[in-house]
Formats: sequence, structure tokens, C-alpha cells
Amino acid sequence: MAKLGKRTRAARAAFEGKTDVTVEEAVALVKGNANAKFDETVEVALNLGVDPRHADQMVRGVVGLPNGTGKTVRVAVFARGPKADEATAAGADIVGAEDLMETVQSGKIEFDRCIATPDMMPIVGRLGKVLGPRNLMPNPKVGTVTMDVADAVKAAKGGEVQFKAEKAGVVHAGVGKVSFDEAQLVENIRAFVGAVSKAKPSGAKGTYMKRIAISSTMGPGVTVDVDNAVSE
Repeated sequence: MAKLGKRTRAARAAFEGKTDVTVEEAVALVKGNANAKFDETVEVALNLGVDPRHADQMVRGVVGLPNGTGKTVRVAVFARGPKADEATAAGADIVGAEDLMETVQSGKIEFDRCIATPDMMPIVGRLGKVLGPRNLMPNPKVGTVTMDVADAVKAAKGGEVQFKAEKAGVVHAGVGKVSFDEAQLVENIRAFVGAVSKAKPSGAKGTYMKRIAISSTMGPGVTVDVDNAVSE
């Protein structure tokens, strides 16, 4: 087993015995023990009591974080004509139609969010095997298949976060940077957890939110009291 460095050992020691703390306590711990040489992302992971293999237990949605993510989001838009011009004017990084499809098919994916106008979906649909596994497939349920491409681009650039339950019923997302102040991170975390709470599917039985953990990119995680996290 690889030897743990001093920083890692110190961080783990600081987290020892700390479980089911408040969101505020978790943020203070994570910020105080983020020692990487870069601005680490603060991440939230939620273990949900769902089986997303069943359609009535799928958890999916989108939330605008009040203080943004701190991440530069590159946005691609599938559109033609005036809608392509709107997307460009709104700040989209890549705009195209068949040409963009060919670029993606070649394996060149230089974007973090993909938006499409409805008439582009027959083209985008051919990219399902490429975009689907990367959670980049445009979907009307999260506002990425829309005629209002300008607003969709601005939302993506402004701190909007999409979420989707993975096979084990886990939902996770980056909700800011350790350089954010504690109040900003707490606000973002509560907004994210609140959105996932409201997205509870009709088929969910028993306990919906089982466990919530907060960590930084390189640091250990700390569990948060679920009732505290979902309270306003």
C-alpha cells in the first residue's frame, strides 16, 4: 500500500470522528483541509434509495447554483440560421449542425454542455452512443433541447448544474471551489440538495435520501446530517 503523505494524514486526522455534521461544519472542514496546489472543486455526493434502472425511479434535473460553480463551462449548440446566430451572440463556444456532428463522431468533444434546437434532434440522435455515456445528450427535461438557445447558453455559463442518478442511485456534482467563502458554498450545497429532494420520483419507496457526503477534489469526505442539509 502506498504511503500517505503528511497532508493526507493530517486531513484524515481532522475528519476522524466527524460524521453527520451540519452543512456549515462540513464546509469548514473541507475548506480547512484542502491543500492541493490548485483551486479544488467542492463536491457533493448523495446516496438515494432509488433504482434508476426503473423509469419511475429515475432522478434527473437541473439547478442554478446561486453563486455559480467557479468553473468555466464550454457550451456547444446544434442550431442553424438565426438560432445559430443567437447561440453565438449568447456566448456559445461551438455552434454547428452536420459539421458539428462530424466533429463529435471523430471523437473531438471540446465542450461540457450540449444544447440543441428541436429540429436538430434527428442529427443529434445519431450521436447518442458518444454523448450519452458522457451525460452530454441534450434533453428537454433539463432545458437543453429548446428554441430559447440564448437563455440556455447563459444558464449553462452562469452556474447551472445538471444531475442524474447513476446505476447505484448516486447523484453527485461540483458545487463550487474551495476559494469560495463558506457562506457561498453552504448556499450552493443547500440549493443542490434541495433540487435533488424536489426531484424525488414517484416510484421511490422508503428512505429517499440515505447519505450525503461533501469533499474536495483531493480531500477526504465528511457525511452530513440529511435533515440539516434539506432544511431551509
